[in-house]
Amino acid sequence: MTASRRFALNGATTGPADLLTDLRAAAQAGYQGLELRDTKLQQYLESGGSIYALRTQLADAGLEAISINAIERSTLAGGTARADVLRRCRTLCEWAAGLDCPYVIAVPSFRAEAQPGTDIRAATAAALNDMGEIGHRHGVRIGFEFLGFRDCSVNTLELARDIVETLKHPSVGLVLDAFHFHIGGSTWGMLEGLDPERLFIVHLDDAEDHPPSQLTDANRLLPGDGVIPLRDLVRRLDTLGYEGPYSIELFRPEYYEWDPVELAKEALRRMERLFE
Repeated sequence: MTASRRFALNGATTGPADLLTDLRAAAQAGYQGLELRDTKLQQYLESGGSIYALRTQLADAGLEAISINAIERSTLAGGTARADVLRRCRTLCEWAAGLDCPYVIAVPSFRAEAQPGTDIRAATAAALNDMGEIGHRHGVRIGFEFLGFRDCSVNTLELARDIVETLKHPSVGLVLDAFHFHIGGSTWGMLEGLDPERLFIVHLDDAEDHPPSQLTDANRLLPGDGVIPLRDLVRRLDTLGYEGPYSIELFRPEYYEWDPVELAKEALRRMERLFE
């Protein structure tokens, strides 16, 4: 591991474990950062915790809050649903600002949610611009994470990159998830020329050996246990000059039965091996 490389634990990896369990697991395993699931953070706050207390706990544990994720179905909502998305964005950005957390993650809507005749690119860019403006006011940036599922409105790096690069909003960039890169059919060529400053976070995860169109989040695996060429991916990102965090994001129910600390330790070992 190079001195500049940072590894983070995403709260999706531990499933139902609460936020303080995630914090403890990340600290004991030796991570530099923690990606906070918005639902876990909300539960923590509703149970009597505070942003100030959490900021102190993170600092005491030697951890950085990397992101709060995610704003779901964020790009094609209209009417009251759009107002709800922007309200949620403001809330997450307020929390992020209070935690010195640089990123809030937003994921696309699904095609079925689009009104007839909707221009997906234009609607997505408009939504990201609005969220970027909210982020800018709070000193937080919006990481746009495409989802590789066939019915997602933005499911390749090529399309996500085209939207973000055309928008040119200083507070909007990309999040690349290896699982979604794989199942959506993104290619190495889509990485060429990518500005590493526009790539905020990389999620590392592997996948079972099934046709990509049949894979769901439950088919994610620890790095090295599946078919995604993760070593090639991180080598290409190194060549681009990417220096941001690498985070483990697993939604596999089987892993929820593990002790969170042991799961976090094993996941970190697997990520570190990719760079050997």
